[in-house]
Amino acid sequence: VFAVYVMGLCAKWIIKSGGLAAMQKHNEAKAKYIYDAIDAASSFYAGHAQKDARSLMNITFRLPSDELTDKFVKEAAAQGMDGLKGHRNVGGIRASVYNAFPAAGCKALGEFMREFARKNG
Repeated sequence: VFAVYVMGLCAKWIIKSGGLAAMQKHNEAKAKYIYDAIDAASSFYAGHAQKDARSLMNITFRLPSDELTDKFVKEAAAQGMDGLKGHRNVGGIRASVYNAFPAAGCKALGEFMREFARKNG
């Protein structure tokens, strides 16, 4: 019963936000902030997925070394961006940007990534 209630709330929020088409555009724009940072520093960041198979919800990538990955996670957390460490078996970085995640957070991460690559690349 609770799951149905939560699903109803989510559906109402999506409708209030402009419907599925608007949500798709919003999520594409959010992911673009991060994917643009990956692509701009492609000698530093390496995406896990091919460009035509990229997720709008879970954006995964690697840095040149485990040491830089640890430094990235630590410095991002110091700026309020946590939960970026990738899966323990896969490693790397995973930015989960589900529907309710704000565009400002994606933009902040993209800017952080550009600066981190500039300083450490």
